Amino acid sequence: MFVQNLTEEQRLAKAVVAIMDKDRYTALASVLMIGTREITDDPSCQTAYTNGRDEKYSREFVKKLNDPELRFLVLHEVDHKYRRHLYLYKYLHDKHPMIANIAMDHMINNNLVEENDDGFATMTGPLLDGCCDKKYRGMNEVQIFNAIYKETNGGGEGDGDGEGQGEGQGQGNGGGSPLDDHDWEGAQELSDEEKRELEREIDEALRQGALVAGKSGSGGNRNIEELLQPQVDWREVLREFVNDTCRGNEFSTYRKANRRYLQDDLYMPSGEAEKVGELVIGIDTSASISNSEIAQFLSEVKHICDTVKPAGVRLLYWDTEICRDEYYDEQSSGKLVESTKPEGGGGTDVRCVTQYIQDKNIKAQACIILTDGDIYGGWGEWSLPVLWCVLDNADATADVGKTVHIKSEDM
Repeated sequence: MFVQNLTEEQRLAKAVVAIMDKDRYTALASVLMIGTREITDDPSCQTAYTNGRDEKYSREFVKKLNDPELRFLVLHEVDHKYRRHLYLYKYLHDKHPMIANIAMDHMINNNLVEENDDGFATMTGPLLDGCCDKKYRGMNEVQIFNAIYKETNGGGEGDGDGEGQGEGQGQGNGGGSPLDDHDWEGAQELSDEEKRELEREIDEALRQGALVAGKSGSGGNRNIEELLQPQVDWREVLREFVNDTCRGNEFSTYRKANRRYLQDDLYMPSGEAEKVGELVIGIDTSASISNSEIAQFLSEVKHICDTVKPAGVRLLYWDTEICRDEYYDEQSSGKLVESTKPEGGGGTDVRCVTQYIQDKNIKAQACIILTDGDIYGGWGEWSLPVLWCVLDNADATADVGKTVHIKSEDM
C-alpha cells in the first residue's frame, strides 16, 4: 500500500481545506483566508499562537498530532481570531495575563468539543491537558475570567479540578493549562489602521460565510451567528471618548496636521494644550446599580484619568437630584475609588445633572453618565459632549451624545 509522507506545511494546508469543506464550518471559510499561516521552527513557539491576524504553528508540536487533533488546533487559533480576543479583552490580560489566557481557552475548547461529537476535530493526545472544564460551558470569556479570579483569590493557588477532556492540575488556573500561546505583544504591534482593517475583514468574512451557509443549506454555526451581533467593548469606547474629547485647544500648531481637513487636501493646524480640562462623571444611584458595579466603573475611569491627566474630575451622584458632589484634582484623583462615598437611592431624572452643571457654572470638557437607562423626563439638554454608559438595558439609547451598553456580567 502506498503511503504518502506529508510535510508539516502540507498537513497544515490539508487541515485547513478539510475544515473549509466541513458543512458546520462553511461560515468560517472566508475567515480562514485572513492573515498568514505558517509552520515555525522557533523554539519559543511551543504549540501555536496568533496575534489576532497571523498564525504560527510549532513544527515539533504538529508532528505529534494526528489529523483530527491538528484540525482542532487550527480551529482553536481561528476562534481566537474571529472572536477578536487579543483586542476586545486586552483589559483582562492587563488585570491577570494567565487567567485571561485560560478563560479564553476554556470557552473555545468547550465549544469545539461540543461541536465535534463526530470526531472531526478532537482534543485528545497532546491536546488533552488544555483548558476544557465542563463547568464553564455556556459561559463567556468575562464570566469565566471572573469565576477563576474569584476561585483563586486573584490568581493564587487553585485546585485545578478540571472536569472536561483537559484534566490538568494547573495551579490557580481553574483546571488545565492554556492550549496555545497568545501573542498579545504582536497584537499591540499592529497599527491602528491595521486593526481597523482586520476588524472590517473579519466582520465581512463572517457575514459572507453565514450567507453562503444559508444558501447552501449547510446550516449555521451558533457561535458565529452570535458574533454577528454588534460586539462592543465599553472600556474601549470609554477610553476613545475621553481621548477624543478631553484634549486641550488653547493654541494651534502646524507641527501636527488637523486630520479633519486632510481629506480636502487642506493642511490646517491642530489644537494643543498643556492641560486637559475638567471631566464630569455622573453616576445614577437610583438603587438599581450596586456599589460593586460603581467601584468597577470608577476603577476604569481612574485608569483613564491616570493616562490623560485631566485638570479635575467631578463626581456627581444623582437620582432625582444631585445627592453628592465630589471633586478631585490631579493630585487627589489617584484616591478616587477608595475615598468616594456614593449617595442616593431615589428615582432617575438626569435633568438634575445638566441643571446642576448650569447652576454651578461648571466648565467641563465632557461628561460621562453611568445609568440603568430608565430615565424619567428625557435625556436632558446638553451643552458639552456626553457619553452614556447604560447598564443592563439594551433597549435604552440616548437621543443626545453617544451611548454604549454595558452588561453587568462584563464588569
